[in-house]
Amino acid sequence: MTQKATYIDLPHGITVIDAEYGTSGVAALYLMQSGDQVAIVETGTNHSVPLILEVLVSKGLDFNNVRYVIPTHVHLDHAGGAGELMHQCKNAELVIHPFGAAHMIDPSRLEAGTIAVYGEESFRKLYGSIRPVDADRVIEAPDGYTLEMNDRALEFLDTPGHARHHFCVYDKTSNGFFTGDTFGLSYPQLTSAEGRFSFATTTPVQFDPDALLVSIERLMSYKPDVMYLTHFGDIKPTQNVVRQLTTSIKDIKEIAMSAIDLTENRVGYLQEKLLQYVLDKLAEMKCEQSVELQTSVMANDIELNAQGIDVWLSRLTKAKAL
Repeated sequence: MTQKATYIDLPHGITVIDAEYGTSGVAALYLMQSGDQVAIVETGTNHSVPLILEVLVSKGLDFNNVRYVIPTHVHLDHAGGAGELMHQCKNAELVIHPFGAAHMIDPSRLEAGTIAVYGEESFRKLYGSIRPVDADRVIEAPDGYTLEMNDRALEFLDTPGHARHHFCVYDKTSNGFFTGDTFGLSYPQLTSAEGRFSFATTTPVQFDPDALLVSIERLMSYKPDVMYLTHFGDIKPTQNVVRQLTTSIKDIKEIAMSAIDLTENRVGYLQEKLLQYVLDKLAEMKCEQSVELQTSVMANDIELNAQGIDVWLSRLTKAKAL
């Protein structure tokens, strides 16, 4: 049975589409329309491409209207479908961070690294085969780079902390940022009387807590009205949301440092500590869902966060030994 697209039209010509990354409600991508031209921010995987076409057709458009394809970074939940999407969108150019361009042009190392984590069978089921993108269709967007799409201006900010190949995209029309993973994750299915729960994502392999805090501060210097999260959906960057996010980064750093000298099962220790931290925070907010559902929603992120912190601690230990 063919998957039907789940999407919501937001203000300012922006549509959020569920990328159906393994399951619903995990990863989003965005259509941004200006006149007869469209930019697609994030791509999901190859399995997301038919969903994008369905939404385009619902608006009287098709792949020929796509002007830009813009993954915020090359992690495959954000860029796994980029090659296939570019293959379908003959008029489009791919806009990518300079440190990520080579992986889009030749994704072999990206594939190999992901297979090493997930295994061949799981990789193929989740991502299929990653298509390369022609080099002459790739635009590298360094810090401060700007693009115009009809009357819509986009600015690209280098935002390390989650990954060194990560930018955020400022859309002047909506006074909003497409934040990738820089502004953390916030799943709308976890509801509470105190609003959305926000938490940093520290997936492998380039987590840098201090750089991430600086990147968030820089985003907030624009005084944005809205953040378009990949995980998941639009969120207002209120003082409470920003405080939750930045506090989580500082607390994660403390949890990490408590494990720096562990030599056995450090990832398991970190998973246990991170899960308890998240459940405690959700309890403080009087989350309306059961602990079992909270754990289910957060489980994959907790596992990946622990792996990313472990890599960061290994980097710290190696640097101290030099």
